[in-house]
Amino acid sequence: MKTEDRNTVIDQLLILQGADNSGHGLDHVYRVLRLAREFAEELKDADRDTVELIALLHDADDYKLTGRKDGSLENAERILNLITITDGQKKKVLQGISTIGYSKRLSGITPDTPEAAIVSDADMCDASGITGVLRAYQYNMKFNAPFFDEDVMPMDEIDVGFYKSDLTTAVNHLFEKILRLKDLMLTEPGRREAVRRHEAVVSFLDAYFREQQVTEEWRKLLDKYR
Repeated sequence: MKTEDRNTVIDQLLILQGADNSGHGLDHVYRVLRLAREFAEELKDADRDTVELIALLHDADDYKLTGRKDGSLENAERILNLITITDGQKKKVLQGISTIGYSKRLSGITPDTPEAAIVSDADMCDASGITGVLRAYQYNMKFNAPFFDEDVMPMDEIDVGFYKSDLTTAVNHLFEKILRLKDLMLTEPGRREAVRRHEAVVSFLDAYFREQQVTEEWRKLLDKYR
């Protein structure tokens, strides 16, 4: 990708996500971009420019930022119209973005190109590990939601409607989403990274539960994810 095109995209993202403090700002975008580049370097079967554009724009129309839940990609499409890109590549980027996200998986949508699979894995990896714990904390702090409530156990199964509308505790979010991500990886480097991050979340919760002196019910629940 030309430097001027990359700078144009980043300038637009600064307007859209530069002030975000919910865990979906540019720091998240840059981490996903870095991981996606690493995964693409190992796999070698994906177009690098397409990977970069999907990574950069994957949250430009996220409902948590825009409030829209209709799946439209108007921000991503508008930004792509500002850079030098073929119609075919633009279509591939937008199609890739439309398949990325945990809510999409809950709806039965899975990335079907190498580029989208790489970014999907990178995005889910950034939701896990200690970074994922901090992002969950940050998100709940923004909306004045508790980090943990010992009396409210996480749900065994959630659907996309619940995921998009119900704000749970941060710890419940770790169980309802984050600890399930390693089983959703689509690439080998993504799987390896997801396992490392999964183990970090389990270790964090193990230490946190010891400090909180939680009930045996919580400990047994965590044991399922070891």
